[in-house]
Amino acid sequence: MSSHLPKSDIREIVDRLGPVAGSFSGKTVLLTGGRGFLGRYFSEVFNRLNQSVLEKPANLVILDNLITAGEAGQSMKGGEHVQLIRHDVIEPFEFDGPIDYVIHAAGIASPFYYRAYPLETLEVAIAGTRNMLQLAEDNGARFTFFSSSEIYGDPDPKHVPMAESYRGNVSCQGPRACYDESKRVGETLCYIFHNMHGTETNTIRPFNVFGPGMQETDYRVLPNFASRIKGGLPLNVYGSGNQTRTFCYITDAMVGFLLVVLKGVPGEAYNIGNPEPEVSMIDLVERLKGIVGESIEYNLIEYPDSYPADEPMRRSPDIRKARLQLGFNPEVSLDEGLKRFFAWTDGAYTGGQ
Repeated sequence: MSSHLPKSDIREIVDRLGPVAGSFSGKTVLLTGGRGFLGRYFSEVFNRLNQSVLEKPANLVILDNLITAGEAGQSMKGGEHVQLIRHDVIEPFEFDGPIDYVIHAAGIASPFYYRAYPLETLEVAIAGTRNMLQLAEDNGARFTFFSSSEIYGDPDPKHVPMAESYRGNVSCQGPRACYDESKRVGETLCYIFHNMHGTETNTIRPFNVFGPGMQETDYRVLPNFASRIKGGLPLNVYGSGNQTRTFCYITDAMVGFLLVVLKGVPGEAYNIGNPEPEVSMIDLVERLKGIVGESIEYNLIEYPDSYPADEPMRRSPDIRKARLQLGFNPEVSLDEGLKRFFAWTDGAYTGGQ
């Protein structure tokens, strides 16, 4: 399977960041989970920043234990100004040299995998976050924690779209609890380090980010659909198909993430996603018919044993805070993002999952 990321997407991210990216010049950035979907985008963005933008190159230190990296993430080759270290962040990490930014993107985010690895999911978001916060404090570094929109749980309709102030509706006992609750504890750790120690922390709550680089074996809705379309198979839609989501294309998401890393108000959490359109899974299938130009059939099926059934019925972000404080504005429409993603999967997916 091809694991490349489109160079046009990387250029777009860097171009949209503009002058603010210059803050990375000559800095050392430690990135956890660097071989995952988001981590590989961060890596490519820093490569391009070093090649074409920064006066002094940024040094990127990548940590990953490769537990869910998949085929696309297995390579641990470094490069100029990039150091790759196989390390599990639930264990303390010492680095010989200054660190200016810690981006804690390690985590087990796919429901398929956190169902299989519930204790590891808890540990990376709790013990791992604690270790990385300590590293940031020791180095006087800015710290960014990747939380999740899942911390809002199944929201009260009065609070959709969800603002950062919404406290959520989350079960502490259930098949998703290991992920949802551990991310909530990770956010609490950021809050404590900021308030007790003055660590400059930020939390990112991503909303359904998608794009090239997602692997078939992630078992997310769009990779699942792409794989079955390529295999000429009907799509499987879990449950009623009436559950809704908004989807954010990767270039928009990465611009938002990096704006938080560079400009986030210390101690604050930010929703990063695209607030519109909010579509049901059945609506998404209908939309795909016009995107891929093929006849698509689908089946409504029960949730498989490998996928947690208590998913939120709605998921839509209020991004006013990120717009006002960071200047974050998504630019890629859902249809345009889907076209880019499915064009990439034509060469990347085998089909038939």
